[in-house]
Amino acid sequence: MTIAAPFQAPAKPARNTRRSLADLLAPLEKIAATSPNLVANHDAKFEVNGESYELPRYLFVGPRGGDTPIRVGIFAGIHGDEPEGVHALVQFIQLLEAHPELAAGYYLSFYPVCNPTGFEDGTRHARGGKDLNREFWRNSNEPEVHLLQAELKSRSFQGIISLHTDDTSDGFYGFVSGATLTKSLIKPALAAAEKFLPRNERPVIDGFAARNGIIVEAYEGILSAPPKVRPRPFEIILETPATPPEYLKELAFVTALQTILVEYNKFIAYAPNL
Repeated sequence: MTIAAPFQAPAKPARNTRRSLADLLAPLEKIAATSPNLVANHDAKFEVNGESYELPRYLFVGPRGGDTPIRVGIFAGIHGDEPEGVHALVQFIQLLEAHPELAAGYYLSFYPVCNPTGFEDGTRHARGGKDLNREFWRNSNEPEVHLLQAELKSRSFQGIISLHTDDTSDGFYGFVSGATLTKSLIKPALAAAEKFLPRNERPVIDGFAARNGIIVEAYEGILSAPPKVRPRPFEIILETPATPPEYLKELAFVTALQTILVEYNKFIAYAPNL
């Protein structure tokens, strides 16, 4: 499989200042203004301490590739101090705009900054003081969680992918849950990411039993499909180590995402013959 080269990420902000959401998203807004593929949605508004924010949402419609488009949601920045995934999604969307055939048959919903105030502040928690990735499907009062849950309910995703950074890990790894084929998707994704970063081969990662960099358990309250939805979508969390250079972490994410799309398309094409 040939992996297309991603674009350079936007410049990182200076320390001790708020990161600029507008600067981060400017390349995507520019694309969406003229693109036949990318649509920006600015309707998901909320307030924090009297300041207005929005949950950035983008839909990339790939070329027709089958009878029914495959709906996948891709999320980053639920922890505001993990910018690698945020910048990787910006790069990935730019890559798809230049090579839309990579998204053939897909409707890809992108949520590049799930925690806008945490991203601005460079903090794990949102400005409301909560770790948003422990609040899902637990009657949370956090507005970001309400908006994201509404998306997870209404979009009927066949796949959910989240990007994270682990400052305790020495390698790339992932969590899997949901559909039975999920392990078949993450294995080639981790192999592709190994072109840029080592894999975490430890038997215990982040307190969970792991095998070849794959974990099948997870924390309670993480961003996930609605508990009662059936059939379950494939759910993958990709985790990069914190210490490597930024560009390598972003390349690993972009390459893993592209690999998952390719592999799932293969499964969809093969499924009618099962």
